[in-house]
Amino acid sequence: MKMKISFVDLHAHGMGPYDTRTKNPELVLRMARLHEEKGTGLIYPAIYPADTEAMRAQMRAVKEAMAEMEQEKGKRKEKQKKGRIKIGGVNLEGPFLNPSRCGALDGASFKNATLANLRKLIGGFEDIIRIITIAPELPGALKLIERCAELDIRVNMGHSDATLKEAVEGKRAGAAGVTHLFNAMRPFHHREPGLAGFALLDDDIYVEVIADGVHLSPDTLALVFKVKRPERIILVSDAVKGGKGGKPVYKSKSVLAGGGMAISECAAMLKRKLGVGDRLLKLWGRENALRYMGQAL
Repeated sequence: MKMKISFVDLHAHGMGPYDTRTKNPELVLRMARLHEEKGTGLIYPAIYPADTEAMRAQMRAVKEAMAEMEQEKGKRKEKQKKGRIKIGGVNLEGPFLNPSRCGALDGASFKNATLANLRKLIGGFEDIIRIITIAPELPGALKLIERCAELDIRVNMGHSDATLKEAVEGKRAGAAGVTHLFNAMRPFHHREPGLAGFALLDDDIYVEVIADGVHLSPDTLALVFKVKRPERIILVSDAVKGGKGGKPVYKSKSVLAGGGMAISECAAMLKRKLGVGDRLLKLWGRENALRYMGQAL
């Protein structure tokens, strides 16, 4: 099934043999174009937490890829510009995260949540960093959230052991979203809903949903769609290098490393298994992401 929607993916690390762990802008472009072949029109490549200099080198590769795309756009005729994927900037998944909720990420690469570490990481790249994930419960994290919000960087909360109270404090500091709901965060508990419970109940907070049917079971997806305000749901692929046949990638037998589907394939699965209609798929797969990033529909 092919839907006539140009999808927006705010969180994708890779696709096929490529991912953002590279200094080569050409490999970033190849990754983006594989997503384009599957119906994505705008992508925000996600950078893994790593050594600061390694993350900066990877951001530089994305920045150079963005510049090369703009040059190509200028050379093409107007009719050829339509349908070409665009890189909107980078999504930093860390490194100010909680090692106890590292998931498939390298917890040893996580950094203390200090303004000095933030400056070392983002200095000179403020123009392309559009999203960052921070665990709000870390010492110093609220100041980082405030600073990133001041820089017009969207702050998601994730890879976090936050209680509901700590999640509320993160929102007050300026966080506006939650990274891949339910994954790599404190499990929902009936006496302590945590970040997941906060994300479902708060009417303002946007939530990333990996809708491949594995990161969240179809029943869990149905629960999210029933409880969460539709205008705050954003489908993301969390796609990584090495996925084959749309199957997710595992770091180990019980730990998911990321998705193997593009958003169009996730949307097709939602339509097939849960009966989600095109109007909601357009809202969740494009319009809400654009609103979150402050872009015109």
